[in-house]
Amino acid sequence: MVFTHDTTAALAAAVDLVNSAVDPDTLTELAQVDAFFAKHGYTGARARDADDLAAVRAVRAPLRRMLTADRDTAARLVNDVLAAHRAVPQLVRHDGLDYHLHVLHPDTPLVDRIAAETAMAMVDVIRADEMSRLAVCAAESCEGMVLDLSRNRSRRFCSTTCGNRLAVAAYRARRK
Repeated sequence: MVFTHDTTAALAAAVDLVNSAVDPDTLTELAQVDAFFAKHGYTGARARDADDLAAVRAVRAPLRRMLTADRDTAARLVNDVLAAHRAVPQLVRHDGLDYHLHVLHPDTPLVDRIAAETAMAMVDVIRADEMSRLAVCAAESCEGMVLDLSRNRSRRFCSTTCGNRLAVAAYRARRK
């Protein structure tokens, strides 16, 4: 299943944000929010203060619940987020991107835009019955999220580090 660009981008951003809470926490400074904002192509206004950092950090747990829920629960969570933010999808073009959805006004706080855009991406995932594209890392000691957009659904680890760690452990076990 190939999702649209904005769906893929929102899912990747949500997984990246959720994974920033996995030990060690990689979202403790405003500069890290700035880097997240730039990496994932968010646009619009930002407060760029301690409250902004705290709000973005706080949304990680609710996003994790949405991304790891069963299909029915995820649908309920998506509906709750979209209703709470009074999301009104709009087709927009900017920064060389063709038409894609923005669901909140650009002046809306960043954390609200993250939540609503993730919810809109989950609409596509739920409707396509592709919840298996989102999973928890297969490494026993990791709680990271995996977004598997591979054709054969073979991605099991949140990072190369987790995959390599398991491969090295298996190699060492075979060598004994």
